[in-house]
Amino acid sequence: MVDPRSIALIGASSRKGSVGHAVIENLLKGGYKGKLYPVNPSSSTVLGLKCYANVNDIPGPIDLAVIAVPGRVVAKVIEDCGKKRISGAVIISAGFKEAGASGRELEEQVVMTARKFGVRLIGPNCVGLINSDPKISMNASFAKQMPRFGNISLVSQSGAICGAMLEYAKIKEIGFSKVFSLGNKADLNENDVLDFLSGDPTTKVILMYVEDLVDASRFINIASKVTRNGSSSKPILAMKAGESSVGTKAIASHTGALAGWTEAYDAIFKKAGILKVETLEQLFDYAMAFSYQPIPRVGGCAVISNAGGPAAITADAAARCGLRLASLSAKTTSMLTKILPKNAMMINPIDIIGDADHLRYEGVLRTVLEDDGVSSCIVISTPQLMLDVGALARVIVNVNREFAEKTLFTCITSFMEGEDAVRILDDNHVPQYSFPESATYAMSLMQQYGLLARRSVSTIERYDGNLAAVNNIIAGARGKGRKVISGPDAMKILGLYGLRVVGPVLARNEEECALAAKKTGYPVVLKISSPEIVHKVDAGGVELDIKNDDEVRHAFHRILDSVKKTRGDATIDGITVEPFVKNGKEVIIGAKRDPQFGPLVMFGTGGIYVNVFHDVAFRMAPISEVEAVEMVDSTKAGKILDGVRGEAPSDREAVMDALKRTSQLVAEVPEILELDVNPLIVFQKGMGCIAVDARIFIS
Repeated sequence: MVDPRSIALIGASSRKGSVGHAVIENLLKGGYKGKLYPVNPSSSTVLGLKCYANVNDIPGPIDLAVIAVPGRVVAKVIEDCGKKRISGAVIISAGFKEAGASGRELEEQVVMTARKFGVRLIGPNCVGLINSDPKISMNASFAKQMPRFGNISLVSQSGAICGAMLEYAKIKEIGFSKVFSLGNKADLNENDVLDFLSGDPTTKVILMYVEDLVDASRFINIASKVTRNGSSSKPILAMKAGESSVGTKAIASHTGALAGWTEAYDAIFKKAGILKVETLEQLFDYAMAFSYQPIPRVGGCAVISNAGGPAAITADAAARCGLRLASLSAKTTSMLTKILPKNAMMINPIDIIGDADHLRYEGVLRTVLEDDGVSSCIVISTPQLMLDVGALARVIVNVNREFAEKTLFTCITSFMEGEDAVRILDDNHVPQYSFPESATYAMSLMQQYGLLARRSVSTIERYDGNLAAVNNIIAGARGKGRKVISGPDAMKILGLYGLRVVGPVLARNEEECALAAKKTGYPVVLKISSPEIVHKVDAGGVELDIKNDDEVRHAFHRILDSVKKTRGDATIDGITVEPFVKNGKEVIIGAKRDPQFGPLVMFGTGGIYVNVFHDVAFRMAPISEVEAVEMVDSTKAGKILDGVRGEAPSDREAVMDALKRTSQLVAEVPEILELDVNPLIVFQKGMGCIAVDARIFIS
């Protein structure tokens, strides 16, 4: 389908402004190397080519059909293609499931017909398919531009975004190998395309514009093999649309697809090793970096600037995005002192002073790249009379060739005089950025991917969990018509999968409460037990640090009085008594089930401020040890566990164990829709952690 020797364009037209005219014109102007057959019963010729009334009238075999006819006749056209033994078709025609119920029926008819005759489909409702390889030179689309040939492949669900990206790439002179506009994905989808691109020798980088995913599990499996394939790894950069409620509705109206939750897509991308970007501009900034330069090896990034301001901006940006700056060796620093003026800054970022010419840049750049601890470098120049930016560009290109294994970016800010320099850099595949922050963020992403690509996929540890007992507790709650499990039953479920829990005791009156407190041992905590009260503190349903019998009795009545005032309609099971846990850090472990993609596990800052800080990380469940580490490390809660201002470090290993056990629980019990363990109290390193409150929402 991607490199056809012959194409039938069904719906070809001589009428300017029509899709059928635009596609055949693109194929001719693009220099398609195969045989091209227009099909239209109303014409004898189209743009000088003989036109056929039906695809079956064409002599000889056809490899690909491109269809641009009204939606109502597409099923019949696919049947004709099947009889002609055409194995693949690109359906540009619109008016299918994106148009509502009647269109959905049309699309189902098309798919059924295609499956009957063994025809694979791209589309419908798409821009088309492009293969820029000079051996094929196929622009089977109605996009305005045939891109120059390059090592980037584009996969876009939106035709309009696809067209806009091709326009932007033309301006930036960025080349593409393959361009897939997927449209409604009635048959072939992003998984099939990624599977193909993983083995495509002309594709080095993959860009994706994603609105929805068809099969998340298969997507993760295929994408992981693309992004983590040793020396054959290919970065995937993805932009996900529809993250706001308005955006989600726009997608639904655009392709008739469900967008899914933002957290789910973030988790899917992370599990698959995909690098998520926020804007189209970032997509191209990063694509240029991966396309032109090698992935940074182990080591840090050096920054060379002829002014202190840009150097400081770069250092700040590096701190924000996590770019690791290199520590220069003593040998490198000693050599720099021989090259640079005394008032130059010898530490990284290196300020080589405003009077620097291209020769000073060359000496510093060579010296820095010879340092084994430097794997990449950003060269920044501001407009100065002493500097010939064209000569600087030539120096950078020559040094880049000499140190081809190291990653090199530039930021030449001479906007009025730097056009020739930028042209030299572009022609020699040295990425040039207008601002230091852009270069820094791009280098950070490459550095992150380098770590990701070198890391082997870790296995998921299996724990012994009592699934049958968990199902019995859930069945009991369902039998009572309850959708929330809290208190002792929630703790039992966690304990059945090996989490350490406080073991609350349910008391239904004052005497039972006092007796339970004595058995538990003071101090204790009292909590309201009600399936309808999710946030106990808000209802006045929690009393802490109770030290004796009298305090227990008074606290018992205070809780009931408060709950009656705030939630008089709630069903009260009683009050739970549990030990008062002190001297630990509060974190949260949670989970929620995405209706499309399944369970996600969560970790972050816990306690009553969880909804204020929003300091959480999500991953698809179940998770591996590496993913558990990433979750903890990516949050402020993780930094608190490491110890702050002289505090002893907390037991991170126990937290990660609890995370993995929880992820297995929610993966094995599909009835769990949401789960919160808040707080999970974490003690000093080696002392473990304990769940002191939990609630589980069931289907």
